[in-house]
Amino acid sequence: MHCAAVLGAAQAASTAPLLRARLLGIARHTMTSLLHVPPPQGLLRPLAVPERLLLGPGPSNVPTRILAASGRQLLGHMHPEVLQVMDEIKAGIQYAFQTRNPLTLAISGTGHCAMEAALLNLLEQGDTALVAINGIWGQRAAEIGRRLGADVHELLKPPGEYFTPGDIEEGLAQHKPSVLFITHGESSTGVLQPLEGLGQLCHRYGCLLLVDAVASLGGAPIFMDQQEIDILYTGSQKVLNVPPGSAPISFSQRAREKMLRRKTKPQSFYLDMAWLANYWGCDGEPRRYHHTAPINSLFSLREGLSMLAEMGLERSWERHQEHCAQLCQGLRDLGLELFVKEEKARLPTITTVKVPEGYDWKEITAFLMDTCAIEIAGGLGPTAGKVLRIGLMGCNSTRSNVERVLGALRDALGRCRRSRM
Repeated sequence: MHCAAVLGAAQAASTAPLLRARLLGIARHTMTSLLHVPPPQGLLRPLAVPERLLLGPGPSNVPTRILAASGRQLLGHMHPEVLQVMDEIKAGIQYAFQTRNPLTLAISGTGHCAMEAALLNLLEQGDTALVAINGIWGQRAAEIGRRLGADVHELLKPPGEYFTPGDIEEGLAQHKPSVLFITHGESSTGVLQPLEGLGQLCHRYGCLLLVDAVASLGGAPIFMDQQEIDILYTGSQKVLNVPPGSAPISFSQRAREKMLRRKTKPQSFYLDMAWLANYWGCDGEPRRYHHTAPINSLFSLREGLSMLAEMGLERSWERHQEHCAQLCQGLRDLGLELFVKEEKARLPTITTVKVPEGYDWKEITAFLMDTCAIEIAGGLGPTAGKVLRIGLMGCNSTRSNVERVLGALRDALGRCRRSRM
């Protein structure tokens, strides 16, 4: 009896792998027969990403140190180590913005997301907003404001020009808005908007000053507290050289008070500043879960702000101004015409140059991309088809990159001519 039992157990053991394999095969066949969409062939190949020099209006190339930070192992979004990183990011943003505002944080989204967050937290149905438009970002802000039900008025300047204090005061006196939106660095036109006196002027009329600094932060001086800016935001992918996906933003006490006086809650729960302020430790209350933050994006942003702090804001401003001047002179030497006439009005991070007569801008940008592995861009919004945009931001703002893009443009002008008329 004992022998028979042993023999039976041995036979069962020997046939078990076969049985398992047969059952697995049947299961696989059954599952496969239920699938109507095959695995994408592209996903079965290794990821291939070419090496290019990104000298367009953004994103810019990412330094090895920041890439390494984004490759760190994940932690939980409420772990104390992550909250410490968030606190360091807040301090870095306060340094970059030159502000002591407690309500300073990074939106989990791009710079465009920060624009939406600022507007939807400030504006509600029936509020009056004045939007200064001299490029695409003013156009976008006006569109968002109208979608929120605000009474939006537009202050217009041709692309390539900036607003004077007189222009702003005329609009404030006429429309009496609660919020003025203006773009500090208009990446679609290459204009740097002077901010001196605008905050004080807005406050005299009982208006908040909202400034878009996505293309200018770190490349041109900005002093949030000193210039009495009420809301300031930027993106991560330009001078900070961080992958897109995190957007620093800060609110003054005046702006916080307006948000507290809202009659209705913001239309977006995800971008509700009351919840975000708590998650980022800006309200003095115990932090509560709001959303799962992009942890590795925070690691990257922390490193980008760290690199800016190590270089120093003043050196960063000088560096961008120096290389912008070098680029502008080189473009003139090639016989090209700069789009922004006044030197003081040129954005140091993104230079716009008129498409030379007889050339197709698409051929020029394609030549640089295909032949030289360099990205520059055409116009955007009101400058579409009219200009080429060349970005020198953060680690990409170097003398050697200026020389490289000028050499590539020289070659393009010799190879891409369509007409001699």
